[in-house]
Amino acid sequence: MAAWGRGGMMRSVRFFAVLGLVVAAVCAPSGGAWARMVTRPVAWTLDGTRFESVLIYDDAVSARRPGLVMVPNWHGVNAIAIDKARMIAGRDYVILLTDMYGASVRPTDDAQSMAAVKPLMGDRVLMRRRAAQALAVLKSLAGTAPIDLSRLAAIGFCFGGTAVLDLARSGADVRAVVSFHGNLTTDDPGLARGIHAAVLAMNGADDRTTSPDFASFLAEMGQTPTPWQFVVIGHAVHCFTETEATAPTGLCRYNPAAARQSYDLMHRWLAARFAAPGP
Repeated sequence: MAAWGRGGMMRSVRFFAVLGLVVAAVCAPSGGAWARMVTRPVAWTLDGTRFESVLIYDDAVSARRPGLVMVPNWHGVNAIAIDKARMIAGRDYVILLTDMYGASVRPTDDAQSMAAVKPLMGDRVLMRRRAAQALAVLKSLAGTAPIDLSRLAAIGFCFGGTAVLDLARSGADVRAVVSFHGNLTTDDPGLARGIHAAVLAMNGADDRTTSPDFASFLAEMGQTPTPWQFVVIGHAVHCFTETEATAPTGLCRYNPAAARQSYDLMHRWLAARFAAPGP
């Protein structure tokens, strides 16, 4: 992982400059009304690395609502991920869009993204520690954001799906975890016995990236004492929720129907878990 230095600082400045433009766009008047979506930078340091994430929620709603740790795909925290988090948050959730790489690492293409995820996929203990820190930060924000600490969950996409599954495997005290087209592998299948969250994983039937791991994931999850579902979506490949995956063919492709189905399943899964008695 790159050190926090002048190069990292410049990237951080550029990131927060882009974030400022997003905030300005969100708050700009339209038709005489003011949008109320908050997009707030949140930073922390872990193991000597600075992380820069984004807290997102609609402050036109006064009620406390569920808090979600959201880990984006391997491109990390960027404008596309912020837009996606705003769409999911709506009036229903407070979302911490989570930086898993560190502020000095902002991939701009697939090769850089591969280099960014490699240390975490190779050290799942480190991945779990970073995801757990994001959850701890989300909890700490309840004093300044309308987060209901009795209703916490985590969601993730592609690499982010892997990260939130590992958060569940760590025994984190969240009600639910939802993985969209995530890598299903683990360094220790026995960790599933300590899962407290209700796990929903959704992958494409034609996803050649993750389908070889379907059987081992089912065997692993058979050990968990909590509710879980593994949904295989027909005619979908990898990245089916990623609007930027526009290639008409290939291993990674946006599928609007699969995206709608998976978001609906997510909302229903979370609603059921949040309505159930706490652990």
